[in-house]
Order: sequence, then C-alpha cells, then structure tokens
Amino acid sequence: MKLVYTHENQFLVSNIKNIIEAEGIATFLKNEFAKGAMGEVSTFDCWPEVWVYEDADFEKAKSIVALSQSTKLNAEWVCEHCNEKNDAAFEVCWSCQHDPSDD
Repeated sequence: MKLVYTHENQFLVSNIKNIIEAEGIATFLKNEFAKGAMGEVSTFDCWPEVWVYEDADFEKAKSIVALSQSTKLNAEWVCEHCNEKNDAAFEVCWSCQHDPSDD
C-alpha cells in the first residue's frame, strides 16, 4: 500500500479517490475521521489521505492525480467564436454555446 494524495480538504481528497477509482484502481481513505484528534496529534497527521492497495498501481495513480491538477485542465479559456472568457468548468461557451471540440 502506498500513499497517493493528501490534503486538508476532505472534499478534494474524496474527489481524487473517485477519479482514481474511475480508472479501475482500488483505493482507500485513511484519516477520514481523524480531525477530532487535531490538537492531540500534529495537524498534518490528521489530514485525510488516499492510498492505493497495490504498489504496482502507484505510478499510474500519481499520474492521474497530476493530470487532474494540471493547470491546463483547470485554466480559463476564450471562445474562438465569440471571444467570451469561460471558466475551466465549462465544456462549451456559456455565452454562445459553441463547442470548442467541434473546431
């Protein structure tokens, strides 16, 4: 078993877990409920963690995490059709509904 990802935000950790599992890699969460121990142990030791069961899956899981946090995937983009700025969450332009993958 190897640690793949940790963060103070439980939502981000759970999201990473789901992304990795969608690629067929078995994972588990560690420290999911450890925030109650904060103060008794180091804050960083209470952060939730995503671990992979199989060491052979570690490199693939790390690359999935890196890709999911890539600035290219999380960057705003400008519609080539109407020049409107779009948040990274939009797959099509919010203003003119142009799909950039059709270009």
